[in-house]
Amino acid sequence: MTALVWETAKKLTLKIEGSFQNDPDDKGNWTGGDIGKGELKGTKYGISAAAFPHEDIENLTKERAEYLFKTMYWDKSKCDFLPDPLSIAVFDYAVNSGVPRAIKDLQKCLYVVIDGKIGNQTVGAANRLPPAKVLENYMNRRLEFVIWLSNKPKYRKYRNGWVDRVGKIREFCERLV
Repeated sequence: MTALVWETAKKLTLKIEGSFQNDPDDKGNWTGGDIGKGELKGTKYGISAAAFPHEDIENLTKERAEYLFKTMYWDKSKCDFLPDPLSIAVFDYAVNSGVPRAIKDLQKCLYVVIDGKIGNQTVGAANRLPPAKVLENYMNRRLEFVIWLSNKPKYRKYRNGWVDRVGKIREFCERLV
């Protein structure tokens, strides 16, 4: 992994995430992690009140968001050790849906033990298996998840945005394979 891949992933996710939003119907905007639980603080640059209840979300700087991206998503997902296209896909999924889900779905695609932790077995399989096929399976799994989630009435309004996001990440990463 080069610093260029991290910079690319960070910029892509920042562009997709956008600026501050404070939708009371989005559980990620609440410090308690569910609608009506805790304080409604919003989301900015993909940094949510649910994941970071002690952050001042509305006044969050891009630099602080980038630091949180790197330490809490990129590093925890061990993206430095994954093939470039997959590292970008895993990172964006982790920001959007959490590190455990991003890793477990990756492990399902790699046919390794599903424990939510990136170790030697996961890294080895990610670097050994055909990158185009792994990426295709991973993006399909992510798309299935957002469609399943958006079939729930409280998430229907987010469906098009989530599907669009998966499409953008897929398209970008496929060009790198």
